[in-house]
Parts: sequence; C-alpha cells; structure tokens
Amino acid sequence: MLVLVTYDVETQTDSGKRRLRKIAKKCEEYGVRVQNSVFECIVDSTQLRQLEFALEEIIDPDVDSLRYYRLGNNHDTKVRHIGAKPSIKVEDPLIF
Repeated sequence: MLVLVTYDVETQTDSGKRRLRKIAKKCEEYGVRVQNSVFECIVDSTQLRQLEFALEEIIDPDVDSLRYYRLGNNHDTKVRHIGAKPSIKVEDPLIF
C-alpha cells in the first residue's frame, strides 16, 4: 500500500535538528522523499507498523508531529502531481 508520511519537527534546538535528521533517515529506508518533510512509502501492514514504531521513538510528542495517510494499493488514481520535481512511481525500480 502507498502511505504518505509527513512530519513537523521543532528545529530551534540542536536536539530538534538531530531528531529531524533521524526521522528523514528512517523514512528514506522505507520510501522516497517527495517534498521537504513528506515521504511516499510502499509498505505492507507490518512494515508500516515498524516505521510508525521507529518514528514514534524518535519524535518529541510535546513539540513534534507525525501524520500517516494510507492511500492503499490503488493509489495511482489518488495522487496527482503538478509543477517542479518530476514525479516518480515509488514502486518502480530506480535506474540511473
């Protein structure tokens, strides 16, 4: 299923900046960054729960936030891209 992971991390402190980097690195293990704090991840239910658990261990829930949008398996009709940064199909292999 396609899951959109978005986050907002307080970066006024050094610890906040570290959390921001850790969250981005963890999300990169599961998906592709499509905007600064937005990742598209193709995961199954178990992988999603693992990602949620890992991210919830990193954030400070008093000042940071996470959002998960489950777009499902038929996500092609639910995502529309306009503008810069060409869109990629996250489930296709990346060949350079």
